[in-house]
Amino acid sequence: MDSRKTVLHQTGGLLVGELICLAVMCGVFALVGAWDRRVLLGGLLGVILAVGNFFLMAVNADAAADRAVNQDVKGGAALMRTSYILRLAVMFVLLFAGAKSGLCNPIASIIPLILMRWILTIIEFFNKKGDA
Repeated sequence: MDSRKTVLHQTGGLLVGELICLAVMCGVFALVGAWDRRVLLGGLLGVILAVGNFFLMAVNADAAADRAVNQDVKGGAALMRTSYILRLAVMFVLLFAGAKSGLCNPIASIIPLILMRWILTIIEFFNKKGDA
């Protein structure tokens, strides 16, 4: 139960960080005169994909760890591989569909995915500092 709480806590922190970065990104687009509805929709798509990808990865990693504890290491590894391929395929299809439809700015859709790692690093930095 503790690992589920940790996953939800980290996912919530990532969501807050992504929404802050989305607001900053929209502000930067507005400053350079390139803001429109597509930037907001693209950014929201990117945030949903980044947070959803992280959450599903964490849940599947937890399930794979449980399998490893129960001596099913190969099953856990297969679960992680399958999860990775499916998550990547779904993200690609949704990003492509958003860009091709003209509803989303492709650059604004990709930025939240790139910032995800930095946001998680900042969250981890402050978590470590708070534990010490």
